[in-house]
Amino acid sequence: MNKSNTWIMKRIIKHIKKYTFFVILSFACAFISVIATLYAPILTGDAINLIIAPGKVDFDGIREIIIKFIIVIAITAISQWVMSIINNRITYMVVKDIRIEAFNHLSDLPLAYIDSHSHGDIVSRIVTDIDQFADGLLMGFSQLFTGIVTILGTLGFMLYINVSIAIVVVVLTPISLFVAAFIAKRTYNLFRGQSESRGELTSLVDEMIGEQKIVRAFGYEDEALERFEVINEKLEKDSMNATFYSSLVNPSTRFVNGLVYAAVGIIGALSAIRGHLSIGRLTSFLSYANQYTKPFNEISNVITELQNAIACAGRVFELIDEDSEIPDESDAVVLEKADGALVIDDVSFSYTEDKRLIEHLNLLVRPGMRVAIVGPTGCGKSTLINLLMRFYDVNNGSISVDGNDIRHITRESLRDSYGMVLQETWLKTGTIRDNITYGKPDATDEEVIEAAKKAHSHSFIKRLPQGYDTIITEDGGNLSQGQKQLLCITRVMLLMPPMLILDEATSSIDTRTEIRIQKAFNRMMEGRTSFVVAHRLSTIKEADIILVMRDGNIIEKGSHSELLAMKGFYSELYNAQFAH
Repeated sequence: MNKSNTWIMKRIIKHIKKYTFFVILSFACAFISVIATLYAPILTGDAINLIIAPGKVDFDGIREIIIKFIIVIAITAISQWVMSIINNRITYMVVKDIRIEAFNHLSDLPLAYIDSHSHGDIVSRIVTDIDQFADGLLMGFSQLFTGIVTILGTLGFMLYINVSIAIVVVVLTPISLFVAAFIAKRTYNLFRGQSESRGELTSLVDEMIGEQKIVRAFGYEDEALERFEVINEKLEKDSMNATFYSSLVNPSTRFVNGLVYAAVGIIGALSAIRGHLSIGRLTSFLSYANQYTKPFNEISNVITELQNAIACAGRVFELIDEDSEIPDESDAVVLEKADGALVIDDVSFSYTEDKRLIEHLNLLVRPGMRVAIVGPTGCGKSTLINLLMRFYDVNNGSISVDGNDIRHITRESLRDSYGMVLQETWLKTGTIRDNITYGKPDATDEEVIEAAKKAHSHSFIKRLPQGYDTIITEDGGNLSQGQKQLLCITRVMLLMPPMLILDEATSSIDTRTEIRIQKAFNRMMEGRTSFVVAHRLSTIKEADIILVMRDGNIIEKGSHSELLAMKGFYSELYNAQFAH
């Protein structure tokens, strides 16, 4: 086992240690089961020795042995049943703990990690890889304990019956383990490759399902199928190689075990002929030799299966070990109710070092100001929003709210101070009410309806089959894009936070509804610091200040009339939109 595998095994054992009591109980059941199983060949040998010759059979003695046999079988069955229940409990409690740890860590990961990694691969790690790990761990518990106790037990009984033959068995049998270990070392990378290919396939399928309308609209079906076939073929190759090499273990170990059984039979027969061993004891010994070699074969299979489990666990632990967001300072400020005074002081930021985006940005925002941000695609508008919400931290400079650097404010209280409506809608599976109350679960029906009326979503909600109790899926079901966006706006209307961020918030709404929504927004923005990102310049005429961004810099700022009078870049954008 290489260093990486050792590290993974230590992590697994650490999780298992929490359930030491159940592990001991499982081992006890395995011990009872094996001892009862190993006692059976003794009874068989004794029964054979009672059959002396034709007409010379001790039926009373055999009857007693049969009764003992039934008791032994009952004890074996019960102990194996209890052990199976305990092993399942240990496995799925450990798996539950790891899955909870992985899922909880998702919320601690910086957005930079989420943005730079395939979402399908992350899902595959938390769901599929953990399931694969569970299968390997369960097999390990089911066969490892029993196998170890069986080996020790049979060895003891064989030494009791005949030391010389037992030594032959002990010397030959471990060869199968060496063969299994040799093959297993070479299968780990194959199983890891299989797991990674599975993650790529999950990512592609997730992408195709989530963007099916786009795929069909642009006729991307053939290209998607080609990508699928390439990844699927790679998965098939990785799976076939891993399965082929791992399947060599069973026949290899069985071949060695067959040699051991033959050696015991020949040596035992010679001993019986010389009178050193009774036929009954020889029968018992052959049974023990078979039972002794069987666990080696099972453990070999377990080792192979564990390689897959370890490879999958490694991918999950890699996710868990990814650096979390920089934690809030111990003395970080908690914003109770922000006034909305905001200062951006000489801020520079880039997602990658080789491509600068925002450089030396300065801005002073007084409480209650409406700040509009406009500019061409890629100029840094949405990036500025990410910085305000502290989804990303600035590289240089600082952003302050109410006189406090946001890096010294708790993330939760900072984000609670903002209400955000994005161009890209997001709804969860549940009722309309569940989606509206996402940020305020204890909201009353009256508050929900009032918010819906302000956002002009109440009328279409009432027309739904079950109104506010209508179940929708995460993609919004049969709701239009505009209706989904109205629900997102309603969600913010319910919270009424001290600061607002509206990133193309009405982009999917018809013009008539947009006019009404703008009136609602105007009421909502009264007394609240608001940041409005917009492409339709007609929606931001009432802004106190308009920031015109280009290549990460504010190149113009002022009111709508002031910017038009400058006859600069904003004037060009405005006239381009309203030119006939």
